[in-house]
Amino acid sequence: MNILTHLHLAEISKTHLGANLAGNFVTAPIDSAPQALRQGLWLNQEINQLCANHELTQELIALFPTRLSSIAADLMFVSFDHYLAYYWEEYHQQPLSEFSQKAYAELAEFATQCDEYHPQSCLEIIADMRRQDWLNNYATSKGIQQALAQRAKGHPHSALFNGADKLLAKMQIETETAFRTFYPQLMAYTRIWSRKTPSDYLPSGSAD
Repeated sequence: MNILTHLHLAEISKTHLGANLAGNFVTAPIDSAPQALRQGLWLNQEINQLCANHELTQELIALFPTRLSSIAADLMFVSFDHYLAYYWEEYHQQPLSEFSQKAYAELAEFATQCDEYHPQSCLEIIADMRRQDWLNNYATSKGIQQALAQRAKGHPHSALFNGADKLLAKMQIETETAFRTFYPQLMAYTRIWSRKTPSDYLPSGSAD
């Protein structure tokens, strides 16, 4: 999943925001991670696996043009972050502007370390995110273009992202319907996973 989605799910599951985001970049084993990060890293994996395999997301990915199959998942995730920001008040009690500032502060603290569980690629994104205010911008067309440009960086098929914002606009009904159907389910799964996290991955003092 993309950035705002992971941070929102971390918030509602009361798990570590930085770890939930860093899970997209960390390749080292969870068992060796600092105890405070393990649950967030594990939750990130569970979320990503469900999003990759759920029939609703697979059906949406199949609707993208065949020539864009290698970036279809990226386009879907950008659209999901957009709709989460656009309909934010339906999914979180705190205004997006306030949540964003809180998230930026927590991520800045996370970024004070740099190691295999605080990878440089993640820290660079955290810096850009705060400087360009990605989280608030996701609700706008500018934010979509910004997110697509970020996805294109280093992607082996980066040229395919050119004009992708126009395609997402044309596919609004399909992408929005998929998001509005799938996301409440993902929120429910996330809350369940947070209660069923393996005891070895719980923060110190959380295990039964």
